[in-house]
Amino acid sequence: MNTQETIISYAKKTIAEEAKAIAYLEELIDEEFAKAVETIHNSKGRVIITGIGKSAIIATKIVATMNSTGTPAVFMHAADAIHGDLGNILKDDVVICISKSGNTPEIKVLVPFIKSFKNPLIGITANKESFLGTEADYVLHAYVEKEACPNNLAPTTSTTAQLVMGDALAVCLLHLEGFSSRDFAKYHPGGALGKKLYLRVSDITSRNQKPEVAPESDINTVIVEMTEKRLGATAVTENGAIIGIITDGDLRRMLTTNKTSSFEGLTARQIMSPNPKSIDNDAMAVDALEKIEENSITQLLAEKDGKYTGLLHIHDLMREGIL
Repeated sequence: MNTQETIISYAKKTIAEEAKAIAYLEELIDEEFAKAVETIHNSKGRVIITGIGKSAIIATKIVATMNSTGTPAVFMHAADAIHGDLGNILKDDVVICISKSGNTPEIKVLVPFIKSFKNPLIGITANKESFLGTEADYVLHAYVEKEACPNNLAPTTSTTAQLVMGDALAVCLLHLEGFSSRDFAKYHPGGALGKKLYLRVSDITSRNQKPEVAPESDINTVIVEMTEKRLGATAVTENGAIIGIITDGDLRRMLTTNKTSSFEGLTARQIMSPNPKSIDNDAMAVDALEKIEENSITQLLAEKDGKYTGLLHIHDLMREGIL
């Protein structure tokens, strides 16, 4: 077996072992898990998540997931907690402590202090018989038979199991809170994801120029309007309503099909494409992209209450990072 084949074999074995461990977690979800979720859901406070070592890193990710899905959460490092950070825990908070063994020195010191505060304590551990497993009010059993590490030492499968338990908690809480995509957008306003959730057609068309000609406008007027507005098209409107569109492609076709050397007398009505695709100005930009792709076009006219409001170009969506 050559080096590349060996690498591929190790990688596949690691994934297979972790997948097997994660699949087994499904059997460990029980009423205690449900009670833990209900405790968090009914709490008036936050979720404080703590751990040591690699479990602390997993804790920070679970905190991030909860915060982004509507459950206020704070990370507290277990070592720092016993040196002053216990002040982070407020009266109505729920504490989640993560530890594979459940018997690390820091956890043994920290847990009694948390219990003295009378805050509900949820343990995520691979060992239900450990100190954490027996002291926690609720235990989420993140059992793994062995680590993917060939020496069964480096936290690999165990941290993956902790992460999955945290995701299961967050998703259950999301459902109980009725957390919607609109709520999600409030917490993710930046980047392409946020824009897909909140950016509307009007947000783009309001920044664009608004190419528009009357149906009886001559060809020179049409060309000047398209050139000045730089969107590769212009709407043809009558009493404010859209009746057609003229694109760069329409102009090229006009040049190739006109048998005379003169375009005098040609009007917008004669060269426009009638009944163009349009979208409501308040629609989501991602819906505009879907319509553009479905119809294999590059421009889309926007309207509101039957009146033309602007033109959206596929390049606008690319600039916004939606495409």
